[in-house]
Amino acid sequence: MTREERDWVLYDVANSAFVLVMVTAIMPIYFKDVMAADLAPHIATANWGFANATASLILALLAPILGAMADYPGRKKQFFVGFVVAGVLFNLALPLVPAGQWFFCLLLFILARVGWAGANIFYDAFLVDITSPERMDQTSARGYAYGYIGSVIPFIAIIGLILASGGDTLPETPTRIGFVLVALWWLSFSLPAMRSLHQRHALPVSATPVRDSFRRLSHILREIRQHPQVFLFLGAYFFYIDGVDTVISMATAYGRDLGFSVTLLIAVLLFIQIVAFPFALLYGRLATRYSAKKMLMAGILIYCLITVCAFLLPSIADSQLKNAAFWGIAFLVASSMGGIQALSRSLFGRLIPPEKSTEFFGFYNVFGKFAAITGPFLMGLVGRLTGESRWGVLSLLGLFILGALLLARVRVEAFQ
Repeated sequence: MTREERDWVLYDVANSAFVLVMVTAIMPIYFKDVMAADLAPHIATANWGFANATASLILALLAPILGAMADYPGRKKQFFVGFVVAGVLFNLALPLVPAGQWFFCLLLFILARVGWAGANIFYDAFLVDITSPERMDQTSARGYAYGYIGSVIPFIAIIGLILASGGDTLPETPTRIGFVLVALWWLSFSLPAMRSLHQRHALPVSATPVRDSFRRLSHILREIRQHPQVFLFLGAYFFYIDGVDTVISMATAYGRDLGFSVTLLIAVLLFIQIVAFPFALLYGRLATRYSAKKMLMAGILIYCLITVCAFLLPSIADSQLKNAAFWGIAFLVASSMGGIQALSRSLFGRLIPPEKSTEFFGFYNVFGKFAAITGPFLMGLVGRLTGESRWGVLSLLGLFILGALLLARVRVEAFQ
């Protein structure tokens, strides 16, 4: 790897700690056990889903505007640094929220997640600046792979703090310290990217950048519609990435509803992060042999199986068999989540004009973030209407099926 590729990959190590601890593993359990302990379990799960959907909605509205404004020289890094710093600060504010103040807790979480996701728009867009089209699949896969394994380090430190306190609920003080560790890890491993990433592709300087950004925004909407294969791919991405992101953000809340202990959930999530490392690299290698589209279809089919198995999980009466099934589902998740995300990013990166990378990745993130509204909201709504979270999980199957059907219609040669 070149220095820029390495520093770009290191940012995945930085922000993956936020995803693992604050979105997937510790924060959802902490929210249910400490912040929303007075709420019914399915209500707390639904509120967590609504918060994730709200964060995605905010960024989906901002992404195309930010992307259009950031394609001028030097702007990409300015926006990147600004969102990283904002996300870190809101992350640092979360430990200050008193127990039981679930609404204020969710508000700060939403703002921190917007900071994290906003920074990712510009981070993703740097992919066209730091590597060649031929290396995009493997470079993107390395980012996710090293992000998974790197985020394990602060996660293990936080687990040590939590387990040292004992009990089956998360202790407040060690968990709050863990949130501070996440923020510091995120900031520290962001510094190489802040220092060395340079925007090589940009639009000419404009005397009226804001007005011209909105004008180009309208133009890009028309331009995307004129490329049916790109538009079709984004439609497929909208549905299947919605399911993937919902599984990631709602997994521990659902596991808590099923009565799995905090210790088991943490162990399973650690297992997922470690196993996801080699599988993300494997997807990148296999994509060069079998094509990114075929590997994406394989990953979607695996997620269909995950959804069905998760729905059937509460029906298993034997506790040992249920635990074994839960571990099996965890392995399936680990085998495909990084590959789907990495290949989607690199495939899109090869399609777009490099000088408009941030603008196009803004729309790429719009599809992803609007999608991320649907899944958690759908899972939360169905769970509240039925009184069982498992039916909300089953509703995700439709998202994967729609994504696979649309992806099957995409002509791969249009992306090469």
